[in-house]
Amino acid sequence: MKKVLLPVDGSECALRAVALVISKRAYYANPDDLEIHLVNVQAPLSHDITRFASHEQIADFHREESAKLMLGAGQLLDAAGVPYTAHHLVGPVAESISGLADSLHCDQIVMGTHGRGAFKELLMGSITLKVLHLSNVPVLLVK
Repeated sequence: MKKVLLPVDGSECALRAVALVISKRAYYANPDDLEIHLVNVQAPLSHDITRFASHEQIADFHREESAKLMLGAGQLLDAAGVPYTAHHLVGPVAESISGLADSLHCDQIVMGTHGRGAFKELLMGSITLKVLHLSNVPVLLVK
């Protein structure tokens, strides 16, 4: 069974990566041989915020934000009848993605890149570059 990790952040690029994995699933003799893991990683909140909220409130906030950002990807997979497992993480984004791929023994990471102008590309592309650097498995980038 091939395991694919799909990091999603609610962006159009992430949804294109999900759509690509759905379309490639048809190439398998048995489409159920593809195990899909969606992940959204929330950056930790600063101490300036966390000191005024309980651990439970912070966890609920991260869970709700993650669920919102995964909604579109989940809807695409559900509409295509593709089973998946959702993972909601909090931590450094690139490290969390590559660490989850390792712990799940994924064969590949498929992720979107952001094409929203040079400055944002530099900022958001840094996560993509870091995943490429840290990953022990092949990374397919979808523009």
